[in-house]
Amino acid sequence: MKRLKANLGCFFRLLLTLALLCCVVRPAAAATARDQPTPTPCPAFLPSETQCFTGKSSAGAPFFIAIPRNWNQNLILFAHGGPRLGAPKLAETVEDLERFQMMVSEGYAWAGTTYRRGGYGVRSAAEDMDQLRTLTWQHFGRPKHTILHGQSWGGNVAAKAAELYAMDLEGKRNFDGVVLTSGVLAGGTKAYRLRSDLRAVYHYYCRNHPRPSEAQYPLWQGLPAGASMTRAELAERVRECTGVGTPAAQRTAMQKAKLRNITRVLSIKEDQILPNLAWATNTFQDMIGRLNGRNPFSNYGVVYEGSDNDRALNAGVERFAADPIAVAELAYDSDLSGLIVAPVITVHGIHDPVAPVSHETAYRRTIEGAGRGDLLVQSFTDEAEHSRLSVPAYPSIFSALMKWIDTGQKPTQESIKAACPKFAEKYREPCLFVVPFSPEP
Repeated sequence: MKRLKANLGCFFRLLLTLALLCCVVRPAAAATARDQPTPTPCPAFLPSETQCFTGKSSAGAPFFIAIPRNWNQNLILFAHGGPRLGAPKLAETVEDLERFQMMVSEGYAWAGTTYRRGGYGVRSAAEDMDQLRTLTWQHFGRPKHTILHGQSWGGNVAAKAAELYAMDLEGKRNFDGVVLTSGVLAGGTKAYRLRSDLRAVYHYYCRNHPRPSEAQYPLWQGLPAGASMTRAELAERVRECTGVGTPAAQRTAMQKAKLRNITRVLSIKEDQILPNLAWATNTFQDMIGRLNGRNPFSNYGVVYEGSDNDRALNAGVERFAADPIAVAELAYDSDLSGLIVAPVITVHGIHDPVAPVSHETAYRRTIEGAGRGDLLVQSFTDEAEHSRLSVPAYPSIFSALMKWIDTGQKPTQESIKAACPKFAEKYREPCLFVVPFSPEP
């Protein structure tokens, strides 16, 4: 009888396990079904007879796909910049497509995603890019070539995806090539040093972020958890202290002195203060939250130079030390190894006000340190733009990449520039490549 009861107990436990498994499997099946691309009207800016599709990946990342009538059987997977804070919005992906619509006009299929969530997180965004590749292949067939295109912070995402998801289990490449434009390519542990220094130096001179009357917090936090500040509110504080945003003739002597000190110490231009301070505010707040409140930044040992009184600045500036765990977690998430297997071409405006061109130096050193320098070509334009360079630059580098993939002939800065005039004539914008050029650290 005891044995019968034991057997019945095992039987009922088995039934319970099977029931639980059924409950687990059903949501997964539903999630797989939701990534089915659904036809949708195309935006008016796309060529006629383009087919467009929308949907969500199994992870919940909204996507938008455009396939032109004259599809050349090459697919671009677009990784957007930011990181954008707040809930993902499909309209933002359509805006990305509008900025880079010239690639659909050139015959490429284009697929972009918002990522599964807003805020910082390079690895999760890189996984979203690979899921976008998978679902696009499943529903439209494997194209001739699949190219990752990362823009701005999306350059970090695409570069990470090119390392983490380079090949399938059979040793075949998932991505045939990579294009990184205006990329944030130094990795998280290096890319934000300027911005953490800016918070410290700005606060020394301005004392209005936070104000003395407001709750005080370590500057590396960006903002306290739960607090908020709009770009317009931050711009008003910058204007109040430095006069940035008002004509130079209307700035006070004190504003001019503070602005001069901030720009000289940090070697930045005045139009770089607000965008970089915005990242050092809202993006830092998001990043620190994801690091469980730990600090990945340090300015101990940093000697600030170029001010009217360096001794006073270095004695009075707020100092902060990095938490080793936070540094390790940020490095794991966003730093790059350089272990690439597919050709990579980058393009960067020399005077980029958001992602300094020195990011390209850091990336080149990473790639060469991994022994993969033969797979990297870097190009540069004489522009002070970040979000979109002169249009001919993009089809020029994509065509150079496709030729490299098809023939094995590695392009040069000179050959990329030489191919540009035909696109300049087509799009009626100038070719601005600078040859030769190599940025300093």
